[in-house]
Amino acid sequence: MDVDIVEFRVPVEKNKTLFIWDINASNTERYIYECVWTVFSFFGPLYLVKVCPNALLALPGFYALVKFYSASQALKAQRATDGQNLFQGTPVKVRFSTKQTPSYLLDPYNSKPLSHARCQELANHCLGFNGWSTRIITLKELPSGAPEEEEEERRERTLRYGCLVQLSFPQHGGETRGAAVVEETFTQTGPEVCIQKRCKLQRWVRDKAVVQAFSTVLLILLGDGKVMLEVRQDREQLPVEDPDGVIQVNEVSWSEFDPEEEEEEEWDLTVS
Repeated sequence: MDVDIVEFRVPVEKNKTLFIWDINASNTERYIYECVWTVFSFFGPLYLVKVCPNALLALPGFYALVKFYSASQALKAQRATDGQNLFQGTPVKVRFSTKQTPSYLLDPYNSKPLSHARCQELANHCLGFNGWSTRIITLKELPSGAPEEEEEERRERTLRYGCLVQLSFPQHGGETRGAAVVEETFTQTGPEVCIQKRCKLQRWVRDKAVVQAFSTVLLILLGDGKVMLEVRQDREQLPVEDPDGVIQVNEVSWSEFDPEEEEEEEWDLTVS
């Protein structure tokens, strides 16, 4: 029986990335994107689909990039779609990338965790909408560390929040926790600005804590379609009884992060 392990991290392995080319120019880019997503999502959840026009020196047409979370699902998709007509009257080529992934990216402690939205999407697909739940243990404002007199003189305000959440999987009998601290320094031009910043930071620190909790979870995909779940115990878990423990995690400044920005993927057209 085939077994594959999926983590809540951005897939970077070459055996999870497919390139599709020989796509005709007779259809629009939007139509091709929808067709590629429909065809390949049949084999499993997708992290990324991109469609681009061919280079100016090449024949008119398009090529596409598809990234899976699961290597076995990517292999099944490649074998089933390579040389098939799919959504057009002529066959397309589907190949894996042969570019070697840097070893540091394969280290789970260096790889990038999925965004909050991606974590929810993957969990819902593999576990079902009722297969997991979150509970906020504590969410509170923390001391900023800057003297109040200094902030008043510069008309600047620093807000700092910490959050500890619990992530539960009732059907699998597992649970884990995640913690985060975020802060932002801004110019206070009125009370409404401070209120808006508080709401934004409270939402963001909660999402970051949930992402941190998901980073300890492993999804074990079995060949018969069943999913098992395991929580890694190789990192220190914060005790539920110690809500102040959130201040021990890494801090992130809001100014260094734009939650709405989608990171550009590097294209590698080396295929096998």
